[in-house]
Amino acid sequence: MSVSTIPVGVKRFLAALMLFGSALPASAELVGPYKDALFAYPALVESQDKGDFRMVDYQELRDINERDDIPERRVKRAYVSLGVKSEQAFESVDAGGRPVEVLRVGAARGAAFTVIFIHGRGGDRRLGANDYTFGGNFNRLKNLAVIGRGVYYAPTVRSFDENGVADVAALIHHAAAQSPGRPVILACASMGTFICWGITRDRQAVADLQGMMIMAGPADPAFLKSAAHQARLPLFFSHGSADSVYPAEVQIALYRQLKAAGYPTRFVLFRSGTHGTPVRMTDWRETLNWFDAR
Repeated sequence: MSVSTIPVGVKRFLAALMLFGSALPASAELVGPYKDALFAYPALVESQDKGDFRMVDYQELRDINERDDIPERRVKRAYVSLGVKSEQAFESVDAGGRPVEVLRVGAARGAAFTVIFIHGRGGDRRLGANDYTFGGNFNRLKNLAVIGRGVYYAPTVRSFDENGVADVAALIHHAAAQSPGRPVILACASMGTFICWGITRDRQAVADLQGMMIMAGPADPAFLKSAAHQARLPLFFSHGSADSVYPAEVQIALYRQLKAAGYPTRFVLFRSGTHGTPVRMTDWRETLNWFDAR
């Protein structure tokens, strides 16, 4: 068969293989490998709770200066694959009558999984779209979504109050309805974690979720009274030990309290990491597969 006679669908499949190589999802895991050696956690410093609490080594010289061509602005080319940009769109989602401006990467319907990332103060959907900042970690998430036939949303949060929570709750429900029965993971960073904690009080949103990620945010003293706690929604924390915005000790205390009660939770602490470290260093693939295994 000549190239000109190959059906269009087959051509697209072959093109995908050329773009992503052998990084197709393993059948036993929700999310398959993609540049794992580059994005794996640094050396383990300490492990407790059968690996659910880990302190990993973090060094600014190695993990920023040696990883980036321009520190904190442009990661080295080996960390990104830009072909995935053909699968992304900036659009407005009508989520239950609420227009939500989002970046979407991957299929809008029938996705194998959904990840929704919530930015912090001063950000918008463009932050979650940036391929080169934060060590290329958002580019990795995009590629994991496309390779795994999932979808990744990064909405613009207009306010970190009940209106922002309502917008994100509507987006969660929209995503769950577009891909029935498939996991939806909500990930929030910095001040964006105010949105996550607000979502924990929304029973419908909690019912639509399979897990929640809290990255470099404050703890919620009212979490134990929330719908999410009652439903035992799995909770993952990542934090820098030297975070001067939201001290890690407060989140560690909440983790300890939850773990002592047998709650499904994990914590990755980056030794000497600062406020932006979790967004740069959190291993998306490992974390998403942990949620899927719950």
